[in-house]
Amino acid sequence: MIIRQHQFLRGISLLLAIVLIAFHLGLIFSGLVPNLVSRPLHLALALPWLFLLVEGRGFYRLSGVVLCLLGVSACLWIAWSHDMLSDQYGFLEGNFQLGIAVILLITVLEAARRAIGWPLPVVAATALAYGLLGQHIPGEFGHSGTPVASFLGTLTIAEGGIWGSLTGVSVSVVSIFVIFGAVLNAGEAGQGFMNVAAAAAGKLKGGAAKVSVISSALFGSISGSASANVASTGAITLPAMTRLGYPKRLAAAVEAVASSGGQIMPPLMGAGAFVMVELTGVPYTGIMAAALLPAILYFLAVWIGINAHARKQDLAGIDEAERPNSRLVIITSAFFLIPFTALMWGMFVASYTPQYSASLAILTGFVMLFFNARGIFDLQLIVQRLESAFINAARQVSMIAAIIICASIIIGVLSVTGLGVKLTSLILSGSGGLLWPSLLLTAIACLVLGMEVPTTAAYVICVSVAGPALVKLGLEPLQAHMFVFWFALLSTITPPVCGAVFIAAGMIGENWLKVALTAMGLGIGLYIIPLAMIANPALLESSGDPVAAGLAFLQTAIGLGLISYGLIGYRILWQKAAAILSGAVLVFFHVLF
Repeated sequence: MIIRQHQFLRGISLLLAIVLIAFHLGLIFSGLVPNLVSRPLHLALALPWLFLLVEGRGFYRLSGVVLCLLGVSACLWIAWSHDMLSDQYGFLEGNFQLGIAVILLITVLEAARRAIGWPLPVVAATALAYGLLGQHIPGEFGHSGTPVASFLGTLTIAEGGIWGSLTGVSVSVVSIFVIFGAVLNAGEAGQGFMNVAAAAAGKLKGGAAKVSVISSALFGSISGSASANVASTGAITLPAMTRLGYPKRLAAAVEAVASSGGQIMPPLMGAGAFVMVELTGVPYTGIMAAALLPAILYFLAVWIGINAHARKQDLAGIDEAERPNSRLVIITSAFFLIPFTALMWGMFVASYTPQYSASLAILTGFVMLFFNARGIFDLQLIVQRLESAFINAARQVSMIAAIIICASIIIGVLSVTGLGVKLTSLILSGSGGLLWPSLLLTAIACLVLGMEVPTTAAYVICVSVAGPALVKLGLEPLQAHMFVFWFALLSTITPPVCGAVFIAAGMIGENWLKVALTAMGLGIGLYIIPLAMIANPALLESSGDPVAAGLAFLQTAIGLGLISYGLIGYRILWQKAAAILSGAVLVFFHVLF
């Protein structure tokens, strides 16, 4: 009986996953679909993965069933009634529509809570309370009040709030790239990344740690998740490092720091790149070009830090017998090179949109699931891969949908009430109208918010408040957005809440605080590079002015290398101070002189 029930749930899960993937790919190939149809259907397809296809018993399970049915019904009603609702201009008519609005908001908040915990839904619920009751707050942070029918309607039945442009990004772009990553990971692309990394760096001093850096950069470029990166590449690199005698705190720190870089490495960038496209108006290829050099700088700083540790502790490379041979490297690398080539060809040669190019890459990756490095037709393995690709894609799309749609509530309230403008003015006045104090305030806000909220959501909220202030103080929009996005990532390795560190420390059985302190030294680039983007804007100009970008890259790389080696490699205090100070002067030369 239990086996039959399990098989039934597995069959339902697979069917729902196929429907979700077919829907999102169909949107790309079918042409224009009204936003009030595609976006509610996106949420409707995500809700079962957040409420039903999860572990839980008793009231948790029953409440999930009820909320899922109500939420899906409300989404379907919005999609069915989109023509009528477009004429209401965000104003609810009657108690039925008010009920729909309340159901949608409660469903979105609870879906986000079940997906990622309390912090983001609490912030969103607080924003809702401010929108409903803020007229009773005295002083400049109160607002004049908005009719409930208009306020809730703007958030739930108009192309704003939960159906706003951020949700549009989740529907049309983020979901496609998440599916692409899931398809690649289901096959042998992940092993291909590991083999390429092992062949390139395994024999070097500290080779096991450097394999972790390269593989995490490659894997992270498609996973876009620090936690997923640690769990996948760490399963291979952490045992390899401990077997070679690496201290546990160092092994875990290397994996956490390397994996965190996946969220700043194109093309996926943890969904942040696609949100940035919507918020800045810069084409996706422009975002990729701007993000590439800073991402390389980050991994370069980690590499130099590993060299410093290897010199101090005499860390060995991987034995030749354990490194993959050239034939295996070439064969397995094809499993990610071919889909990546399809993606790049679509974007840069055929000039297709990123989502259309990614769809072609998905189809290519799907075909690759039928092959393996052994050259043997294995039907059972193929079925397992297909099921893994479908299920993991659906789960990841649903989780990101929950995050982005919940964050959209906050953005909607900031817009309707004018609170965003007031907070922007507060930053400007608190910093005395000076750029660098404003950057410091923004960095602190990003760090605090990022500790409790996923990187993409923290970036969206912070940039909505601080972005306009930074632009008013003279930054280019892309500069401001990149700065905020990088600092929203700090919490992956910075105590007290450091997700990547917690996972890596748990996998290897080490005290998380020791790992975090080591990780902060290795990941020093995460703290300095965003400031370097402001001090030397040419770093982001690799497509517009490659010569200036190259010179800025070289200058920053030398300075960052001195800082990284100074922190880790030198034992004598004056040597540390001299290296760090000279590196800082190089990085911030344009500001200091």
